[in-house]
Amino acid sequence: MNFFEVMSNRRSIRLYKDQEIEKEKLQKILECANQAPSAGNLQGYEIYIVTSKEQLGKLVIASFGQGFLEQAPVVLVFCANPARSAERYKERGEQLYCLQDATISCTFAMLASTALGLSSVWVGAFIEEEVAKILDLPNFLRPIALLPIGYAADSGRTRPRRPLEDQIHYLTV
Repeated sequence: MNFFEVMSNRRSIRLYKDQEIEKEKLQKILECANQAPSAGNLQGYEIYIVTSKEQLGKLVIASFGQGFLEQAPVVLVFCANPARSAERYKERGEQLYCLQDATISCTFAMLASTALGLSSVWVGAFIEEEVAKILDLPNFLRPIALLPIGYAADSGRTRPRRPLEDQIHYLTV
């Protein structure tokens, strides 16, 4: 699948088959996430891989009952590591760049999943403190996004997008 096919085929999928993800595919997804650009190449994020049904069930509760998290065989949790970004960029790195780094990495993982015939959905609605507690995160990490990944049990649907002319603003001299 070429890049533009990946972009047009990506869907937010919330229903997964009871099928494990091959280790090679998961490894490829993680390698792609690692290729994401980051501020100063500091890679101010960490990725936690959750496969335990017990932990997945707790993530459902921490995410306001989003039960599909428990269905997915794998959930990647992208965490900002403010200290890594602050080394070079001080407050801006700590407050912003590490968040951007984590979200770009998550996006790369999401697109890699699509390219490999898997599905995912970005989850940003959760109680950060609860997710940190479930994963026993060090207190300096901040969970930013959850990415359940699996084989789709439905094809999803194409969602309408805003017209480009409504969101693109040309500046003229």
